[in-house]
Amino acid sequence: MNGRLLGLGALCAPVVLVLGIAMAAAGSGAITPAPTSSAACIPTGTTVVEGVELSTEQWTNAATIIDVGIRDKNLAVRAAVIAVATAMQESTLHNYGHLGENNDHDSLGLFQQRPSAGWGTPEQILDPTYAAGKFYDKLVTIPGWESMPLTLAAQTVQVSAYPDAYAKWEPLATSVVTALTAGCAGSSGPISAAGWTSPVPGSPVCSGYRTPERPTHDGIDLCSPKGTPIRAAAAGVVVTMMCNASTPDGVPYSCDIDGSPSILGCGWYVEILHTDASVTRYCHMSRQPDVQVGQTVTPGQQIGLIGSSGNSSGPHLHLECHLAFPAYSSNATEPSGYFASRGITAW
Repeated sequence: MNGRLLGLGALCAPVVLVLGIAMAAAGSGAITPAPTSSAACIPTGTTVVEGVELSTEQWTNAATIIDVGIRDKNLAVRAAVIAVATAMQESTLHNYGHLGENNDHDSLGLFQQRPSAGWGTPEQILDPTYAAGKFYDKLVTIPGWESMPLTLAAQTVQVSAYPDAYAKWEPLATSVVTALTAGCAGSSGPISAAGWTSPVPGSPVCSGYRTPERPTHDGIDLCSPKGTPIRAAAAGVVVTMMCNASTPDGVPYSCDIDGSPSILGCGWYVEILHTDASVTRYCHMSRQPDVQVGQTVTPGQQIGLIGSSGNSSGPHLHLECHLAFPAYSSNATEPSGYFASRGITAW
């Protein structure tokens, strides 16, 4: 793949709390593998995250919510964070049935959805998979949900009497989602003394940097199955996250489907500005990346999934390293040597 980007006109797109009842008062034809279930990462027994105690039941319900969003509906991690935070506020991640005189109207389940409001039958709402699916179905109809404040996105779905109550759960929800996804499924490689790591550990280089056959190829291609986690090479701040794809005649092309060699652009991609002022670029992700512009990332943190969007003939990560920001072809440098100078000598 040629990692050169299209012009701008082609760019598409702590107080310790107990989480319980009392708290409410305070282009390839390859088959896409299903991401690993978050259930595989559930801790045993009660654990403390961000100063909050979580039981196995609560972890299990969080894992179900995450899997429905990321695995079943192919949404970005941001959607799962919004959903988990919402369920923390609504039910403390307990799948409550009818609570008699303590019930809020006819609200039920993880998201306290109401049969009378059209969310489904009581039996359906008490199925965590169904309830989470209904939440996501409404979330994705909200224009700009991906970038709006979490509490606004949640409130637009829930129409709660306490519209600002969701915000306080965002740090905990983020930690829980990270623990059940990037923190477990698909481990990162070793981190060097300089703080760098391979973005796709164990993946072979399938196309080199500025080879005689491809002199404008400003990075290397690391081949790995579609859906493989892509990880931040080092600590830094996300400076770019967008879709970059079009047809040869300039018509914008979706990054949510596989591209092909005839499509132009980097597909879904991310750029990270590191503390040494260098930039790494990650192209061809399979769906919207898991990070937002302005977000701080750590070495090995999952930022997206291997895909084949944009100018691509099959699943791979096109990785570029640049010596300065903004990242231009003129300041690109060969990634293997660059990573080796930072202690990463094997992909």
